[in-house]
Amino acid sequence: MLNKFFILFFSPSPPSSTANVTLDPETAHPRLILSKDQKRVRWTDAGQDLPTTPQRFDASCCVLGCQGFTVGRHCWEVEVARGRTWALGVARRSVPRKGWLEFQPEKGIWAMGRCGNRYRVFTSPITTFPTTGETGRVRVALDYGEGQVTFYLAEHEPPIFTFHKASFGGESVFPFFWVGRGSHLRLCP
Repeated sequence: MLNKFFILFFSPSPPSSTANVTLDPETAHPRLILSKDQKRVRWTDAGQDLPTTPQRFDASCCVLGCQGFTVGRHCWEVEVARGRTWALGVARRSVPRKGWLEFQPEKGIWAMGRCGNRYRVFTSPITTFPTTGETGRVRVALDYGEGQVTFYLAEHEPPIFTFHKASFGGESVFPFFWVGRGSHLRLCP
């Protein structure tokens, strides 16, 4: 018991701060509808008439969070209210906004998601495993200093996957969301 106390006392992990993530409308693909409070996003069949800017995704139905991170530990939860095609995680500031994205760590995206009845972790190659029922909430935990991005399906469950030794290259990383047809995502308070 003393050894356990020694480890906890002298090498504590710094606490994660719960990030107040909002969605950045300047980055949102025209097929994505954001709520006024920028906490919800859904896919729509009809694209919106939005200005083409360097920040806006033009092919992949993605949106980034407003705030990026360059230090510390942060976490946020996303409720998958509807849909079976989505992905979320983090992306480097420099991730391409034009053309189709490849969801890979080498391309600056660390993400997991769902496609039909399987979860996908966008490793190289992709890691898949079956789903059990509805997704509910997904918690994303970022430890910038350790280069880790961890995903949880419920608050008290063990993580479903952790990217280790992520190379952020000193860049800001932003919460990342890809929304497929019929999907709705909500950032939890």
